Amino acid sequence: MVALVLVLGTLGLLYGVYFTPLLGVRSVQVLGTKDLNQKQVLDAAAVNSGSPMLTINLAAIRDRVAQINRVASVNVSRSWPGTVRIDVAERVAVGVIKAPDGAHLVDHTAKDFATVASAPAGLPELELPRADPTDPTAVAVVQVLMAVPDKVRAEVLSVSAKSPNSVVLALSAGRQVRWGGSADSTRKAGVLTALMSQPGKVYDVSSPQLATISNP
Repeated sequence: MVALVLVLGTLGLLYGVYFTPLLGVRSVQVLGTKDLNQKQVLDAAAVNSGSPMLTINLAAIRDRVAQINRVASVNVSRSWPGTVRIDVAERVAVGVIKAPDGAHLVDHTAKDFATVASAPAGLPELELPRADPTDPTAVAVVQVLMAVPDKVRAEVLSVSAKSPNSVVLALSAGRQVRWGGSADSTRKAGVLTALMSQPGKVYDVSSPQLATISNP
């Protein structure tokens, strides 16, 4: 009888934990949002109040939240006794594509993740028809922009390219950097830093071993 009571008690406890709101979700905590509002994340997460904490599908919640364009990465975890925690990292714009419907924000992966009424101050214009992580030219443009030394990047007004190997950066004061492709960018960045200590209008590092300065 004692054994039977113990077994039934254990089964009852397990049933209560796994299949009833005894240890159910009481709240959902969203952290890390900046431009996103928490309601957007909560709606995408679709966590039902009272769902058993032990059986809730964290991976499914993560995948749903990751579908939001502004989300770069997301982590979902349990915070006992009854909270589901969602940590979000938002995408950061590195450039903007101006279009009739507004300014398209583009991140370092070449993803067009949001459209706003006007371009945020300080972002260079990406002179591309579109941005897409599957487009080699768009990817080359953002890779080059991220490889440019910080001091130079602060002076970049726009970036253009007709192909992945023809990236050109327009700088303030009418100067230009002809970068070429994204290959060997670390070396090109070092050479450009040295070149820009000299006066000039066009700095060509497309062939870093034969870099030039000209004043056309």
